[in-house]
Amino acid sequence: MNTPVLATLAGALALAACAGHAAVPPAPRLPERPFAPAALVPEPPAPSLAPRPAGPIIAPAPRTPHRRLRAHRPASPAAARVAAANRAALREPSRDDYSGAVQIYPWMEGSLYRLYTAPEQVSDIALQPGEALVSVAAGDTVRWVIGDTTSGAGGSRRVHILVKPSASGLRTNLLIATDRRVYHVQLESSSGGAMVSIAWSYPDDALLAVRGGGGAAEAVEAAPIAEGIAVERLNFGYAIEGDRPSWRPVRAFDDGRQVFVEFPASLATGEAPPLFVRGEGGAAELVNYRVRGRYYVVDRLFGAAELRLGGDKQQVVRIVKTGGTETRRRKGRSS
Repeated sequence: MNTPVLATLAGALALAACAGHAAVPPAPRLPERPFAPAALVPEPPAPSLAPRPAGPIIAPAPRTPHRRLRAHRPASPAAARVAAANRAALREPSRDDYSGAVQIYPWMEGSLYRLYTAPEQVSDIALQPGEALVSVAAGDTVRWVIGDTTSGAGGSRRVHILVKPSASGLRTNLLIATDRRVYHVQLESSSGGAMVSIAWSYPDDALLAVRGGGGAAEAVEAAPIAEGIAVERLNFGYAIEGDRPSWRPVRAFDDGRQVFVEFPASLATGEAPPLFVRGEGGAAELVNYRVRGRYYVVDRLFGAAELRLGGDKQQVVRIVKTGGTETRRRKGRSS
C-alpha cells in the first residue's frame, strides 16, 4: 500500500472517532493576581551545648501541702483562774529579805517560792532546824540534779536540798514534804547569777521550838509569843526602811490587833533598840511593847514607827505600813 492511501485512511478514522463523542468545552481561565513571596518562619534555636557547672545538682525542694492555720483559742476560764492564783501566791526574792547571801522568805501555807539557779552552780534550800525530810519530788528529774544533805547535830540538825540545772532556760517545780509542812518551790535556770540559798522564817509557828535532849533531836512545844494569833489574818504589808545595823528587823506583820516586829537571832546577844511610834502630828512617841524572844509585840496597830539606837550618831530604822485590811484578807486567801 502506498503512502497516499495510508494518509487517506488515517484521516477517515479520525473523522469517525470525532463523530462518536461530544465536544469537550475549554477549561475556565483563573483571574491573574499579583505575585507575593511567601513569609519565612524562623526555626527554633538549637539547644545550648555550654558545659554544665561542676558540683552536685540540687533538686528543688518538694512543695509541702498547704495547712490551714488553726484559729487561736483563748484560755478557758478555769485555766485563767489557775494562772491568776499561781501569780498571786508566788513570792519573788526581795532585797530587804536577804541575810548575807541567803534569801529568807516568810513562811505562809499555800505560797509558792521562787529559786533562780544557773548551770554549773549549786543552790541550797535550807529547812527549819530540827525539821525531818519525808520526800522530795520534782517535775523534771532528767535535766535537774536534786539531792539532799544535812548540817549540824542534835536539835540544830538541818536538812539542805541541793539543786543544780543542766542548762539555762529551764523551768520546773519542786515539792518538799517534811514532818511539819510542805514547801512548793518554783525553779528557774538562766545564764545569769544563781541564788546561793533560800530559807524561811516562821512567824505563824511561834509555838514550835527545837532543842536537844539526851543527844537526840526532839521537837517540843515552847511558850507562845502571843495567845490567840489568827494565822489566816496575818498581814505582812510592812516595809523596813532606813539604816542597816546588825539588829535591823527581818520583817513586821500584824493579825489585826497587834503588831509583831521580828529581829534576827543576834538580837539576843546585843543591845535592843527602843521602838517609837509616829503620832498623827508626826511626832515620835515611845510605845509600850513586850519582848518575846526575838520579837517585839506591840498591842496596837500603827502606820509608821522607828527603832533608834546610839548617841550622837543614831542608827534609825523605820517600819512603815503599806497594806491594810484588804491586803490582809487577800493574802489570807492566796497563802
